[in-house]
Amino acid sequence: MSSYQNVLSRLTETLVARKKSSPDSSYVASLYSKGINTITRKVGEEALETILAAKDGEKLEVIKESADLLFHIMVLLAHFDLTIDDVLAELARREGISGIDEKASRKGGV
Repeated sequence: MSSYQNVLSRLTETLVARKKSSPDSSYVASLYSKGINTITRKVGEEALETILAAKDGEKLEVIKESADLLFHIMVLLAHFDLTIDDVLAELARREGISGIDEKASRKGGV
């Protein structure tokens, strides 16, 4: 496991632990207490900020906003008792499959 994967694993553990924390003591706990609408709003906000940084050609800002986006996506996943590993497993499943073919395979049920 790379050191970057260790970061994702540690972050996942922290996000799970924060589900039991007081909203007054943790930003993540406050997101969980406010519910899915607030969490998804934050994901959308961070996605937009990432897009704007990219449009401006600001590489360092793209990195920072992408980190914020990934963080909030991981909060969203943890809300549903999922992890980044679940997403990585899906990406691994798709590896070597044409994007066109993969998308067409979803029409029946996903």
